[in-house]
This record gives sequence, C-alpha cells and structure tokens, in this order.
Amino acid sequence: MNNLTQTFKALSDQNRLRIIVTLMEYDELCACQFTELLGIAGATVSRHLGVLHNAGLVQSRKDGRWIFYSLSNTAASCRPVLDWIREEARSCPEVKEDMARLSKILACNPEEICRKQRTGA
Repeated sequence: MNNLTQTFKALSDQNRLRIIVTLMEYDELCACQFTELLGIAGATVSRHLGVLHNAGLVQSRKDGRWIFYSLSNTAASCRPVLDWIREEARSCPEVKEDMARLSKILACNPEEICRKQRTGA
C-alpha cells in the first residue's frame, strides 16, 4: 500500500504531472530542458525529479555533466494510471502549450540552455 500512496503523492503535483506527460511523449530529456520548460528554479526541478525517482516513476542516467531522465521500467506497473493520465492530458490546453514550447527547447543545444540558465539571461 505504501508504494501506491507514494505513486499518487508523486503524481499529485502539477509540475510533476507535466514532467510525466512530457516523458510519455519524449523518451528522454535533460534536467535543464525540464527547467526551461517548467520555468522554475533548477533546484525545484531537481526536487520534483527526485520525488518521481523515489516513487519509481522515472530513472536517470548521467552522460558527462548532463543528467537525462526517462520513464522507469518499473513505471510499467502503473501503466493503467499512466494511460489514463495520457488520455486526459490530450485535451488539456497546458499540455499542448508545453509540447509546443518543448519543440522550441529541443531545437536548442542543451549547452546553450544551461549557459542561459547559469547567467540568468
């Protein structure tokens, strides 16, 4: 029962839901891309990703200085819930805005995004 509670607590935040929905559309994204998409501090994004990781919903891999996140293999046990979220998200205007914004973010080099975030430009 604790796993179920932890999963629903992880999904109960709008930014974490946005992360999950985004990862359902894109296999893997860098933490800096989430920071840019969500428009919140990198530390806050890291905290959200940590909550999702602890709930077993996302996994990470490090590649040099980049940390990439994807849906975890264990998230498959939540497949019916994730399918429901995906279906509900399709009609959500905020999700459509996120996807349009993310396509612009993905057109940029992650190095450029990180530099911009570090300098606050």
